[in-house]
Amino acid sequence: MAYLLNEQSVTQLLRKLTHPEKKQDVVTLGLVRELQAKTDGIRIVLAPLSANDPFGVSLVRQARRIVSEAFPDVPVEVTLDAPVPEVQKPEDLPPRQGGVAGIKHIVPIASGKGGVGKSTITVNLAIALARKGYKVGILDADVFGPSMAIMLGVEDERPEVKNEEGEDLILPVEAYGVKMLSMAFFVASSDALVWRGPMASNALKQLIHMGLWGELDFLLIDMPPGTSDVHLTVTQELALSGAVVVSTPQRVALADAQKALSMFSNHAIAVPVLGMVENMAWFDAGDGQKHYLFGQGGTAALAEELGVPLLGEIPIEQSLREGGDTGCPLAAGDSPSAKAFAQLADAFLEQLA
Repeated sequence: MAYLLNEQSVTQLLRKLTHPEKKQDVVTLGLVRELQAKTDGIRIVLAPLSANDPFGVSLVRQARRIVSEAFPDVPVEVTLDAPVPEVQKPEDLPPRQGGVAGIKHIVPIASGKGGVGKSTITVNLAIALARKGYKVGILDADVFGPSMAIMLGVEDERPEVKNEEGEDLILPVEAYGVKMLSMAFFVASSDALVWRGPMASNALKQLIHMGLWGELDFLLIDMPPGTSDVHLTVTQELALSGAVVVSTPQRVALADAQKALSMFSNHAIAVPVLGMVENMAWFDAGDGQKHYLFGQGGTAALAEELGVPLLGEIPIEQSLREGGDTGCPLAAGDSPSAKAFAQLADAFLEQLA
């Protein structure tokens, strides 16, 4: 199809370009900020949907391709023009009610590898701290695989969102004396989040800064496995008191745990490591003997090698798994495992002291 070279024809071409999030074309959304169509060149300036729009660069590329295919002999220039927000002085800004200003200590619980029980450690440590009288919250930062709602037995609840003086706030869900926010509350459990890193980071920022956390002694952050955009977002957005790294004894898990430790010690991040926790340390078959299914002492050896404390060793126990699946964490009871988590909480507090 042949097109006449004018602004109307180029505008019609741009109507083929749909924003992935809004499912509307860029013309309808008002994202075409400037358009010139002349024989010596076509110039288009697009605006992003928002300051953090992750699709801006992609839309520029697609617009350039669509217009260039229609006018192959005419130079095409497409640029992205993000508006510069007016900077307000701190004294001009109203005090925020949401966010983390009232939290004394923010501590990520991390692991280099998935499946080592990091979320289990996080939820039980949080409950153990709450039972000692501390005000505790959990931020489920595992955006793609959130599990805190199930472990706390609140997967059917939804946080209340309210507006106070123009500020949207999300009220955390509370269970076992622990406040918690998770992406699981906003996405159907059967849906997979197919997001690029910037989208996941922006969603996490909303949970952090829109959460009505109030006054807390500790906010534990259940981190996703590995080292990713989410980890950078947490370390850049928040003043962290330290980090805890979870591993199992076997060599493959320890190799990945060492990468997590290395990430926190990187000069660009520089978050102190409070210590390591060894999960699945041994199994007691009822004969009073410790059976080391995944090896013995691996986490302790790595912690000693790297000069970080070993905060605790948590054994394999069927009821520990069942507690996570049923939303009844063992730390809320009086079993031997509950006492192990109470001791872990004591070691955690000692390191923060």
